[in-house]
Amino acid sequence: MKFISALAVLALITLGTFNSSGSDWPCWRGPDRNGISSETGWQAQWPAEGPKRLWQASVGTGFSSFSVSDGRVFTMGNSNNTDWVFCLEAGTGRKVWGQSYPCPLDPKNFEGGPCATPTVADGRIYTFSRKGDLFCLGAAKGTVLWSKNLNRELGLEIPTWGCASSALVEGAMVVVNMGSAGVALDARTGKVIWVSAKTSGAYATPVPLTLGSERCLAILTRQSLVAVRTADGRQLWSYPWKTLYDVNAADPIVDGDRFFISSGYEHGCAVLKVAGPAPEKVWENKNLRNHFNSCVLWQGHLYGPDDSGLRCVVFETGELKWTDPEFGKGSLMVADGKLVALSEKGELIIADPTPAAFKPISRAQVLTGKCWTTPLLSNGHIYCRNAVGDVVCLDVSGK
Repeated sequence: MKFISALAVLALITLGTFNSSGSDWPCWRGPDRNGISSETGWQAQWPAEGPKRLWQASVGTGFSSFSVSDGRVFTMGNSNNTDWVFCLEAGTGRKVWGQSYPCPLDPKNFEGGPCATPTVADGRIYTFSRKGDLFCLGAAKGTVLWSKNLNRELGLEIPTWGCASSALVEGAMVVVNMGSAGVALDARTGKVIWVSAKTSGAYATPVPLTLGSERCLAILTRQSLVAVRTADGRQLWSYPWKTLYDVNAADPIVDGDRFFISSGYEHGCAVLKVAGPAPEKVWENKNLRNHFNSCVLWQGHLYGPDDSGLRCVVFETGELKWTDPEFGKGSLMVADGKLVALSEKGELIIADPTPAAFKPISRAQVLTGKCWTTPLLSNGHIYCRNAVGDVVCLDVSGK
């Protein structure tokens, strides 16, 4: 794999030079699993030429996003039918280590490659391939501590477009969306704790929550939203959510006793309320169709990609407030009360999240090609990538 070095004048940057109000982002959708960062004080406005580019790299084909921990950034890609897990210096892009394993690129109406994002927990990295390879690596050197192929070893069916769930570390277990409603393994040893039926799962990552006094997981499966008990995988309730081609890919959003779910292929979205033994529908419409990327719930409004562009929808009612049709099937997060969004065509946009109108603060073309991967802001850096694996790191620390 070829890496392009950082600008020489920035080669000595370390984590200690970042904004003190920065924060790590150790897993998909962040530490609170909601796409919202606690980071403040970063630079939302840029000069005409855009934000300063610290470094760029090539990591191989795929759609894996980024995790950042202790001055290092982790992501995945595929080259020559081999999946690579990369650990890079966050400030320079220097390759610290790379771990690989055989895995077919498997293009299927898209470029192929890994779709999950590495998870950092307790000095370990957890990754999940499209073919069901679950790896636990040492964060320091990338050493394989254990691995398990859930298709070959447990007989769990691989969904049509391959596994896409990121690994969720919950307590002493690691959970992925495979099988009918998830599988849980001991995070230290890889021993199976519980497993659902062997039928194909979906593509969303499990979301942890507490229902009553029990720790649970909300899992958007192939044809429903289910809640299972974390300890043993026992299903507590299920709500039918059938989508064309069984593509339920965007993570559910949990807000108290309410759940937001959304799917593409003209299905739409809904808010459910759990007030008894099963959820009840609050509203359902087609105002927000998440094909694969998830929304963010911010101050009572949902911001996210619809099949026709970026949209804002009222969480309580489902009312559509605005659409930006140029955004395509892009993605976003929220940091310091601002949208950090990357359009499908590689335009990075910072905007005020307001239901009044789409209000960009800054925008810059930072990549070319297809950009379906969620951008990440962490410790004054914004990381973006495209489908072929071009990565850019942009300095918005204001230093």
